[in-house]
Amino acid sequence: MAPRIVALTAAGQGVALIVAPRVVALIAALAVAGLTLGPVGAVLLRAGGWGALGPGDGQALRFTLVQALLSAGVSVALAMPVARGLARRRFPGRGALVALMGAPFILPVIVAVLGLIAVFGQNGLVNGALRALGLPEMTIYGIHGVVLAHVFFNLPLAVRLLLQGWLAIPAERFRLAASLGLTRGALFRVLELPMLLRIAPGAFAVIFVICLSSFAVALTLGGGPKATTVELAIYQAVRFDFDLGRAALLSVIQLALALSAGLVALKLGAGSGFGAGLDRGVTRWDGQGVWARSADALWIVLAALFLLAPLLMVGLRGLTGLVLLGPGTWIAAGHSVSVALVSTALCILWALPLATRRGELLGLAGIALSPLVLGTGLFLIVRPFANPFALALPVTALVNALVSLPFALRILRPEAEAVRADYRRLAQALGLTPLAWLRLVLLPRLRRPLGFAAGLTAALSMGDLGVIALFADPDRATLPLQVYRLMGSYQMAAAAGAALLLLILSFGAFWMFDRGGRVNADT
Repeated sequence: MAPRIVALTAAGQGVALIVAPRVVALIAALAVAGLTLGPVGAVLLRAGGWGALGPGDGQALRFTLVQALLSAGVSVALAMPVARGLARRRFPGRGALVALMGAPFILPVIVAVLGLIAVFGQNGLVNGALRALGLPEMTIYGIHGVVLAHVFFNLPLAVRLLLQGWLAIPAERFRLAASLGLTRGALFRVLELPMLLRIAPGAFAVIFVICLSSFAVALTLGGGPKATTVELAIYQAVRFDFDLGRAALLSVIQLALALSAGLVALKLGAGSGFGAGLDRGVTRWDGQGVWARSADALWIVLAALFLLAPLLMVGLRGLTGLVLLGPGTWIAAGHSVSVALVSTALCILWALPLATRRGELLGLAGIALSPLVLGTGLFLIVRPFANPFALALPVTALVNALVSLPFALRILRPEAEAVRADYRRLAQALGLTPLAWLRLVLLPRLRRPLGFAAGLTAALSMGDLGVIALFADPDRATLPLQVYRLMGSYQMAAAAGAALLLLILSFGAFWMFDRGGRVNADT
């Protein structure tokens, strides 16, 4: 009788291991769906129904698709050799370089655009060098400027996602390939290409969705009406025409495009991983020739120059403005830190159950829906019950968590699925409870991607200027809003100092969480 009781108990624990995460994932999915679709419904109710597309909306849709496809394609294509070089090489300062290369993605958009103009603008470093050489100058405005800025923002994200994929290949696979004497081409086909086919589509989809909702980049670098994105059209519909029905319709079109990209990515990236290894450091025997070393070094140096030069310009211009910062700026910095911590906690709480239950497509809604529509809808929902301005910071933290959720899911899902496939049967055989599974198996093996996801969420929330611009009063400003206010009052030196402070805080938050996940781990 005793063995039978033990077997029934183990079976019951195995069922709990399956059912409990599904319940938690369902709760998280319903919360995310309600918080993303609810504001759209509120906007539609206030508008009295769907609106009609304007005369320029078709052109905006075409431009949005073209620039998003180009930006995502170029970002992922350039990230492949850079991530491969970082995966194959070990050199002094490599960890710091990997962390620094993530800084452009976490920069506030307007700050990064100012850095790009300082390098690639009419009076920038590149055009100065071209003039000195007697070559034609380049312009940063138009579709090529929009694509350049999007590649600047998203190349670091693509590099980190692909680098995670390379590092997830067990060292035993490379050791076996070396013992079999596989050529460089055979090694690529057997190990690296399957990983790229699993990781790259998801990275492309996330970057494509980011570029779909481009607002500040298109506004500052578009160069004219022909470079209007759907997000700019939504802004015009809300701000100038107050046509909420048209804004809601454009937002739903944007959402449909993003979900379509997510479905394609999930279909193409559904391959399995390489199984479990012994967690040894990955030693690479391939690519040790002179040409391979030179190519890796060239790609890493070019990427570092492209990504770090604008950051250096932002830093140099902001140093003199730090001494001009007043008490209001430091209070706003404290608000930004608080919002970032709350957003990070909420995002990770949603991302963990959704990542283990294929919830990535649902998470895309957070950045697919227009933040302007989300902000307007939340304002309409909150207004009958409370003063929206008093809830500015909590609402901002909530929206920032939703917007960051797709990135966290993209980072966590491949590794979470691999852990589930490799260890679920063993966990069931050992009779692990859901909490024991989470504590002993899932969290330790997701330590590195969890740190990266948390750092990215904190940094993005720290530098976001979205809902807070609709809700904030003078006493509840965050640091990005304070930068805009200083610029609007023509205090450009103080604005540059506040922008540098924002860069330091954003990168500091990213580094602390990311480093916490990588301590004693091979990166």
